[in-house]
Amino acid sequence: MKRRNFIQKSVLTSGALSLGGAYSIAADTSKMMKHQFNLNYAPHLGMFKEHAGEDPIAQIDFMADQGFTAFEDNGMMGRDVAMQTKIGETLARHNMTMGVFVIDKGGNMANTLAAGKQEYVDVFVEGCKKAVEVAKRVNAKWMTVVPGGFERNLPIGIQNANVIEALRKGAEILEPHGLVMVLEPLSDSPDLYLRTSEQTYLICKGVNSPSCKILYDIYHMQKNEGHLIHNMDLAWDEIAYIQIGDNPGRKEPTTGEINYKNVFKFIHGKGFQGVLGMEHGNSMTGKSGELAVIDAYKEVDSFM
Repeated sequence: MKRRNFIQKSVLTSGALSLGGAYSIAADTSKMMKHQFNLNYAPHLGMFKEHAGEDPIAQIDFMADQGFTAFEDNGMMGRDVAMQTKIGETLARHNMTMGVFVIDKGGNMANTLAAGKQEYVDVFVEGCKKAVEVAKRVNAKWMTVVPGGFERNLPIGIQNANVIEALRKGAEILEPHGLVMVLEPLSDSPDLYLRTSEQTYLICKGVNSPSCKILYDIYHMQKNEGHLIHNMDLAWDEIAYIQIGDNPGRKEPTTGEINYKNVFKFIHGKGFQGVLGMEHGNSMTGKSGELAVIDAYKEVDSFM
């Protein structure tokens, strides 16, 4: 090989390697850039602990760094006041929205509001009062309520009336503070009183308060009723909060049968400004599994 050709080849090769290195660095940097999502997706603690560690504050920092603009924590009422305060301060620092937490003893299989028993209502009302104080610390607006199980020895109309009356008492506590309890129909057991969006819509209309709305969990509703976009549209004026999970498996979008890109396109088209809670597990373990969750949301959020 002539010396000139050798030099030219060497220069071209080294240039290509340099460019390759630059592209590699750029690619690595792009992975660290904050993504701009179209909707307010809310991860929960534990979802990114392989990257961020066990510290809740570090986990929220990591969520913010990835571009997530909201956060939810079902167990917030069980955390000590100091941690609640730290979480509230961290969310404010990142300009993140606090999503739902569950009202303790708001209604469960041993404390069903459908029974119409005063002692059950008293427990629920006390939970609402405590929730107001927690909401102040973390700047929350929405709180999940599950009214509990069916009271099988009562007609369904009587059960409906009992639930509506109990929820009105809760709304009276929350409404002056601008807080909203969101009722979640579930698929976990056929004994649970709230099962469908149309039933929950009826209850919200009966309570007739801005502090009582629907939490539409897409995973549960896919299992219980399907026809997601149609049913969301029917109940839309009572839906205040949305949660996510693919079916089967209750993992991140793209792992199951739900066409989340179309569902999110519909939600965005409705002008939804609220929170979509990522109430699901990771389909894979480790850091690669956490990155797969982030990539899945980037994929299904690209509906514009």
